[in-house]
Amino acid sequence: MNFKRKVYSRLLEWKEKYSDKYAVLLEGARRVGKSTIAQSFGENEYDSYILIDFSKTTTNILECFDDIANLNIFFLRLQAEIGITLYEHKSLIIFDEVQLFPKARQAIKHLVADGRYSYLETGSLISIKKNVKDILIPSEEMKIPVYPMDYQEFCDATGGSYELLKQIYDTGKAIGQATNRKLMRDLRIYMAVGGMPQAVEAYIEGKNFSEIDMVKRQIISLYEEDFKKIDGSGRISALYHSIPAQLAKDSKKYRITTAIGQKNNSKSEELLYELIDSKTVLPCYNSTNPRVSLTDTKDFDSYKLYLSDTGLFITLMFIDRPVTENDMYAKLLSDKLPANLGYLYENLIAQMITAAGRELYYHTWEKDKSTHYYEVDFLISEGSKVNAFEIKSSGAGKHESIKQFYKKFSKNVNKIYLISQKDVGKEENLMLKPFYLMPFLIK
Repeated sequence: MNFKRKVYSRLLEWKEKYSDKYAVLLEGARRVGKSTIAQSFGENEYDSYILIDFSKTTTNILECFDDIANLNIFFLRLQAEIGITLYEHKSLIIFDEVQLFPKARQAIKHLVADGRYSYLETGSLISIKKNVKDILIPSEEMKIPVYPMDYQEFCDATGGSYELLKQIYDTGKAIGQATNRKLMRDLRIYMAVGGMPQAVEAYIEGKNFSEIDMVKRQIISLYEEDFKKIDGSGRISALYHSIPAQLAKDSKKYRITTAIGQKNNSKSEELLYELIDSKTVLPCYNSTNPRVSLTDTKDFDSYKLYLSDTGLFITLMFIDRPVTENDMYAKLLSDKLPANLGYLYENLIAQMITAAGRELYYHTWEKDKSTHYYEVDFLISEGSKVNAFEIKSSGAGKHESIKQFYKKFSKNVNKIYLISQKDVGKEENLMLKPFYLMPFLIK
């Protein structure tokens, strides 16, 4: 299925303004839809396109890159091998999974300078050392991130009314309990299915959640194969698998040692960066001082990890048990999740913030005369100030952390929000918003 994806409009902008100076690189985790987007862009926007998939191409095509100095011969060989005619200034050449053949990525500099055609690359694990070893990374490369389908894309694909949510947000008023419950039910379906195009397709085709779960298990096992290619010891997989359990503990930060034990510290950190580079996880950094720019106060030693897709998160939690034992879907859809699974909603919000092109930050600080600490789940900068978000699946409780945060940093805070399943409301200066309105709170 060809889904409507937001990244398409960014590709149109690239074609119109930058394609004569830059190749475009669609970068993201495996199976988020990069290749499909690239192909439909080639089909719709050019007179012809050539797709070279480096995960399964022929030796003859690879040998074309041995002599890039004579581009006339290079293009003739390429057209002959693939059997597609290229037209000057009207054709696109796609290098799919370009990280598997660094020589092609290096050739981009000469190909773009030549100016005859446009170039689109797709890749995951794009800056892993062995994928860029001994090559000159082209500066003529414009990167566009591709994420799993966000809630708007999911609604477009499944016939949901995202426009209605925008109208509800614009009123700033409560919508009423019955409608709020229905809109939350719709959002929980998105959480259960997730935004991986194959899982969304299975849902649209009427597959049940066991079958959708199988699709997601296959994606996770593909990720694990990729991790093993980077590090055969299985430690990257262990870091990945440890994420749900570590979020469940509600600790201040992710601990590598919890996942893989006391190993060589620098090597462990390298494995972590490779996991982050795979785009399968979302790092959320502790900002040490929200009075200053969040980027400038990012603590690289204190972070949490979320999964890039909440649907995969649910599958990963039960990956070691048969599909039939995953009763999480029934519980989630009927809103009977145990309270300690609130971090699923945290993962959803992390995914929403990332899909809007923003980095993830949180903040912790110690309580006076106590071993406990306060924590604000997410911070998003707006102008020179920050908006702070507390995530609670139920919405009940005292919300002490976020209120203390406002007191401590009032000069630097724009708004504070409690995001929960409750309808729109207000408690003093704390704005209450339901989860489905979160995308509109991210400027």
